[in-house]
Amino acid sequence: MAEQLRMVEAVRETLRAELERDDGVVVYGEDVGRAGGVFRSTQGLMDDYPDRVFDAPVAEAGIVGLGVGLAATGLTPVPEIQFQSFLYQGFHQLAQHVARIRSRTRGTVGCPMTIRTPYGGGIHALELHSESFEAGFAHVPGLKVVFPSSPAETKGLLTSAVRDPDPVVFMEPTRLYRSFREEVPDEHEIPLGEARVVDAGDDVTVVAWGSMLRETLDAVGDVDASVEVIDPRTIYPLDTETITESVRKTGRCVVVHEAPRTSGMAGEITARINEEAFLHLEAPVERVTGYDVPVPMFAREDAYLPDADRIAAGIGRALDFG
Repeated sequence: MAEQLRMVEAVRETLRAELERDDGVVVYGEDVGRAGGVFRSTQGLMDDYPDRVFDAPVAEAGIVGLGVGLAATGLTPVPEIQFQSFLYQGFHQLAQHVARIRSRTRGTVGCPMTIRTPYGGGIHALELHSESFEAGFAHVPGLKVVFPSSPAETKGLLTSAVRDPDPVVFMEPTRLYRSFREEVPDEHEIPLGEARVVDAGDDVTVVAWGSMLRETLDAVGDVDASVEVIDPRTIYPLDTETITESVRKTGRCVVVHEAPRTSGMAGEITARINEEAFLHLEAPVERVTGYDVPVPMFAREDAYLPDADRIAAGIGRALDFG
C-alpha cells in the first residue's frame, strides 16, 4: 500500500517504521522529542517510543559523540542536527571517530549511525541555516553522504541508511520538506551508491541532486534538446559508471549544485568524467553552482541559488560549444 506524502512526512514515517522494526534504533537530537523537531519531522515519535526517542542538549559535538558510544554498544543511533551548518561543531567527531572507528579497530567495532540534517537555501532562514557543505563530508573517508530529492526517494534512501553498517550523513533539502506530495510505498529500500536516470536523453547530460534536481527538471522543459538528467542520490560513494556512461552517449555534461563553486562536488565529477570519458566529450563540462561567498541573507538569497534560468543557460553553453 502507498500513501501520498510530503518529504517531511516521509522522514517521519520511515523513522517510525525503523523504530518498529528494530528495537536497537535510537532517535535523538535537539527538540526532536517533545517538540517533534524544528520542522516536525519527528512529531509523535516520542509518544510511541518514549524510551528510544529523546531530546538532547544544544551540543552538536556531544550529539555526534554520543552516537559513537551508542553504536559501539550495538545500538543504531539516528541523531538529528537541526541545520547542516550546526554540524560544523561536531565535525571533529565525524572525522576523528565516526568515520574511523571501523578501521581503527580493524573491523571489530562499527558505527551504524545515520546523522540526519536539513541543508540548503530557499527558505529565507538566518545565517548558518542555509548552507551546503556536502563536499566537506564527502572528503572524509568512511562517511557516506546521501541526498533525497523527493518523498519516495527519502523513504527508500533513509531506510537503507538506517540499515547500513557504516555511518551516513543524510542531507535533507529543507525547501523540499513541504513543497509537494507523491506516492510513497510502505516497503521501499534504495541501495546506497546507485544513481538514478530521471529522464533519458541523447544531446546533453545534466547531473543534479537534492533541491537542485527540481530546478533542473524545470529548466529542461525550456531547452530545445534531448536532455538526460541523472540524480546521483549519493555523492559518496559516487556512481561514476552511470554518469560516465551517459556522457559517453551525449558527449556533453552540466553539473548543478547549490554549494559554492570552488572545490565543490562538480569539480570531482568533472575530474571523473575526464578520467573515464574524456575522448567522448564534445565540450568542456559546465558547472552551475552557488557562488564563493557565504549564503546571503533574505534579499539576495534567490540571486545566490542556481535557478531554472541559470541551469538552462549552462545547458545552452554546453550545447553551443563547438
